[in-house]
Amino acid sequence: MVNVKRYFIEKSMSLVKVDEYLARQFYRAGYSGVDVYRTPLGTRVVIKVERPALIIGRRGQTIKNLSTVFENYFGLENPQITVMPVDNPDLDARVVAFRLAVSLERGFHFRKLAFAALRRIMSAGAIGAEIIISGKITSERARYEKFRSGKVYKTGEQVTYIVDKAVAHALLKPGIYGVKVIIVKPQKTKDALSIRTLEEAGIKLEDYLPKKEEPVAENADKNETSEQQQEGEVKQVESQF
Repeated sequence: MVNVKRYFIEKSMSLVKVDEYLARQFYRAGYSGVDVYRTPLGTRVVIKVERPALIIGRRGQTIKNLSTVFENYFGLENPQITVMPVDNPDLDARVVAFRLAVSLERGFHFRKLAFAALRRIMSAGAIGAEIIISGKITSERARYEKFRSGKVYKTGEQVTYIVDKAVAHALLKPGIYGVKVIIVKPQKTKDALSIRTLEEAGIKLEDYLPKKEEPVAENADKNETSEQQQEGEVKQVESQF
């Protein structure tokens, strides 16, 4: 009898190994994640990246090599690979972290990169973002600098569904730099309160205001009664003559 716990643990471990392998090989392509599905015809592997062309390769040669690696080293039966672009790369913490790591390896200054990344993240609609770069960034002694913009949740239930975290590493001459990215996605929290306008609620303000009497109509009635009185007085005078 197959041990159920061992089966799911081994399945999760194989998925983690595939994810780590793809992250090491294709971090320059803006790797975001991978999903593995078991099908009757084999195994479907969906890879999400910022630049799919770097994974597809010339004439699909890179994907063919990946299929061989998945089948021989990771034990995936008949792998069918699909490469999908990331919907919004600036709201994906892993893509942003790898992008910063690649730029650091190219020699760009870390502060300039961090502020530029924060501007792109916030312009994409994020509620908040935080970038932490650690290593020998300014001297021979390791330290870190933190860059933050907007509102960043660190604790609470909202961290589980609207906060995206990722860590990447960049290899430079002084040593390894660590890049940690936290992005709060533009979603409403469960305890968020919002005030609707009267138009959104379908309420007309006139229905709740006290009705005012029309003075014009009263004046018209008074004029009519005064004219009738005058006509009556004229008739009385004429009858006397």
